[in-house]
Amino acid sequence: MNEIDPARRFSIDAVRKFDGPAGRDAPGGMNDVARQVASQYRRDTMSPIMVSGVLRMVEFALLLLSGLCVYFHYVGFFTYLAWQYPLTIAAASLLAVVLFDVTDCYQIVSLMRPIANFGRLLLVWAGTFALMALTAFVMKMSEDYSRLFFGTWFVVGFVLIFSLRLVMSKLIRRWARDGRMERRAVIVGGGKTAEILIRSVEKQPYNDIRICGIFDDRGDKRSPPIVAGYPKLGTISELIEFARIARIDMLIVSLPLTAESRVLQLLKKLWVLPVDIRLSAHSNALQFRPRAYSYIGSVPMLDIFDKPINDWDSVAKRAFDIVFSIIGIIVFSPVMLATAIAIKLDSKGPVLFHQKRHGFNNEIIEVYKFRSMYTDKADPTAKQTVTKNDPRVTRVGRFIRKTSIDELPQFFNSLFGSLALVGPRPHAIAAQSHNLLYNEVVDGYFARHKVKPGVTGWAQINGWRGEMDTNEKIRMRTEYDLYYIENWSLLFDLRILFLTPVRLLNTENAY
Repeated sequence: MNEIDPARRFSIDAVRKFDGPAGRDAPGGMNDVARQVASQYRRDTMSPIMVSGVLRMVEFALLLLSGLCVYFHYVGFFTYLAWQYPLTIAAASLLAVVLFDVTDCYQIVSLMRPIANFGRLLLVWAGTFALMALTAFVMKMSEDYSRLFFGTWFVVGFVLIFSLRLVMSKLIRRWARDGRMERRAVIVGGGKTAEILIRSVEKQPYNDIRICGIFDDRGDKRSPPIVAGYPKLGTISELIEFARIARIDMLIVSLPLTAESRVLQLLKKLWVLPVDIRLSAHSNALQFRPRAYSYIGSVPMLDIFDKPINDWDSVAKRAFDIVFSIIGIIVFSPVMLATAIAIKLDSKGPVLFHQKRHGFNNEIIEVYKFRSMYTDKADPTAKQTVTKNDPRVTRVGRFIRKTSIDELPQFFNSLFGSLALVGPRPHAIAAQSHNLLYNEVVDGYFARHKVKPGVTGWAQINGWRGEMDTNEKIRMRTEYDLYYIENWSLLFDLRILFLTPVRLLNTENAY
């Protein structure tokens, strides 16, 4: 992964080709080069953490099934020690996976070099059997178990594990080469410091970092257009737009800790993005304890911000959304059917209302609602906030808005994945407060979009729902949303979900 990949060659050539008014120096918005580079990284990648996590489960299943097959072959189908053997096999399989994990056998570097780690794998597998033998001796059960069974399982299990590792090494190398499994990083800050950082990262064998480019506010005299073979794609403001298009995993700030004001200035702009933000510590004179750092190979990094709800947390949350969305659709289907009939009888027009709103990472999504306004008076942009006794709202609309029944179709949004069940409520893209867009009212407003928006949220059950007619209301809603993001857990989601029907009884701000 350390060779110059085609995307990097393209971006270098593009800098030279487009340099000038139509390229890097084009005024207003992201330049042509950065936009073309960003378009190459739109596809999601496989997380190394997820890959190694799935491998843990596969290896556990492989050891368990191989052990049971050997047991059935030599002993029979639950004819002797019917529960002791399967329990021992399951415990040993789990212990082996834990020991592989403790000895770093699931690190990507280890997975890419199975032959170099042959001895470690064999030692861990032998250690597992040694611990089983010791346990059986202490419990005075060793004579009850077949030595032929354990000897056969030792050989079969290790052959299967090592064969799987050989296959995985080829797959991981292919995925890394194709850009399907990597951590995409952008360097913030150019010049000599960035060059030293890039050289240090590239020295790391088998690292999974793909550097996509460099962003720096400084001119070409202080920050060259190409550093260590990587192009400077634009300014920090353009980086935010770049990260909205490309699937970036990490921003590495290549500035010394001594440039405190500059670092803080950058972080204030960048923290709204749903990415890991790291401060390079490879050239800092100020040294911390080793535990204070995370590492890319041996290059130390200070963790500034972590991407919220990432990797296995995102899998758990998505499963949560699917299960409870299906339950919600089933439970509320009679209410939704009755509402649809009432809307058709009350006024002309479609039953559902589609509105474009900001989703995860500022992506534009389409949210479903039951139509609550007269068709010819509907406001898809939400520039004009709905007020009390608003003449645009139908008779049925007043009731379903007050009871939040109009939001029930969003269970389908959650099921299909554009919304989560719990999260910051999505706002219309043109929503305003006193002729100002919400992001103009609240500093850091777009940090709400670091996670997927939700059907219900922490702000809503704390009373911040309905009309946002003052700047203070949108500030408070944002504050509660950010609290949710920073303190997320599945239990927190469950708490919000089950409190929602109770808190919706307070309809003071809903109209």
